[in-house]
This record gives sequence, structure tokens and C-alpha cells, in this order.
Amino acid sequence: TGVATMKFKSPPVNSLSLDFLTEFCISLEKLENDRACRGVIFTSAVPKIFSSGLDITEMCGKSTEHYAEFWRAVQEMWLRLYSSNMVTIAAVNGSSPAGGCLVALSCDYRIMVENPKFSIGLNEAQLGIVAPFWFKDTFVNVVGHRVAERSLQLGSLHTAPEAHRVGLVDELVPEEKLQEKAAAVMAQWLALPDHARQLTKSMMRKAVLDRLVAHREEDIQNFISFISKESIQKSLRMYMEMLKKRK
Repeated sequence: TGVATMKFKSPPVNSLSLDFLTEFCISLEKLENDRACRGVIFTSAVPKIFSSGLDITEMCGKSTEHYAEFWRAVQEMWLRLYSSNMVTIAAVNGSSPAGGCLVALSCDYRIMVENPKFSIGLNEAQLGIVAPFWFKDTFVNVVGHRVAERSLQLGSLHTAPEAHRVGLVDELVPEEKLQEKAAAVMAQWLALPDHARQLTKSMMRKAVLDRLVAHREEDIQNFISFISKESIQKSLRMYMEMLKKRK
């Protein structure tokens, strides 16, 4: 059908580790290079979670070289996904905080399971960290300035119905209908001539992409200096302890 499905399977919570991000980029590049592939649906093979976002263990107690390598991989994932020539659909079948939300935001269309227990949002502020400018730009482009500003400042995680209300996701469907709906939406998008859709997408997204490309090294250095601060390391350690207790 010219459509690939990429399923995230990195238990327990599909966190975006360096290995995961590297694998993601390699898989995406293979699909981009395959002339027969015109669209990709992203979903999770792990129950109740789409992706929990950036892997905190990659940001805690590591060397500056490691932080640089990790952050470059996060940037690469976004640059490739946000600029992809393929039609990209997020079939969000579980909660998707922070970096998981970024993956969904970077797609062309988002369908989420209609379950009030599932939530999505850029909740970095809750961990004492700040969403980078390109996370923010992607978010603003989807939900508008006011919703983005409020959500980012409060580190809000929106339940599925709230996410639909504010435009963070395009549709809600029962879980059993998710794949069918994603396939139907994909067919609708692929009914258009590829070149017209691709050029339009590029025009809409170019300014945001160019901004990161122009400031990529600076963004890495900002991340390193921020994440290396003892106060930030302390709050990340506390957060990891809290997660261990929850288990």
C-alpha cells in the first residue's frame, strides 16, 4: 500500500534513549529512501504508553560528551521527522508526555485513543527543566500561541479529551478503531499528488527547521550547561527516585 507502520517497542515506557533515537533515525531514513513508501504510521507496541519522552538516565550523572551526543540525537530525530517527505501520522495509543508529545507534534496528523486516563503534553516545567525553543515552536504551530504559552508554563499534561479540545490531537477514537482510522486518514492524504503536498509542508515548516539548523551547536551547548547544573541534576535524581517508588 506504500504505507509503513513503525511500532515503538522499548519497554517499560518507550523512553527516548540514545539507542532508541539512533534506531528511530535509521528506520526513518530507510523508509525515506524507499521510493515505494509514501507514508508512515507511528504507534506503540507497549500497552498504555506511546512514549514517555526523553530517557532521564541519559541526562543524569553523565559526561559532557555524552550529553552532547544524546542531545544531537534528539535534534536529529526531530529534524528528520518534522521535515519528512512522507505523510506521517501518530496513532497515539497511550500516554505521551514531553519528548513523546514532541514525536506526535512533529507528525502531520494525530489520532489518539479516546481514554481519559491517557494524557499528552510538554510537561518539562514540572521537572524543573525548560522545553527548548524548537519544542516550543512545534507546539505553537499546532495549538496556537496562547494555549502553548499556558501549557508550557504550567507543564500541563492534557487528558485525551482536553488534548482534542485544544487541538493538540486531531481526532479521538476507541482503541479498537485506531489502526483502521489511521489507515483511512492516510489514504485521504495520499490521494493528493505527492509533490504538491511535500512542497506545501516544506513551506509551512521551513522557518522552524531552519532556525534549529542555524543554531544547532549553540542549542547543544545550552543543553549541556543547563543539564550539568547541580540544581538540575538534583531535581532529575529526585524525579528518578520518585519513579522507582511508583514501581
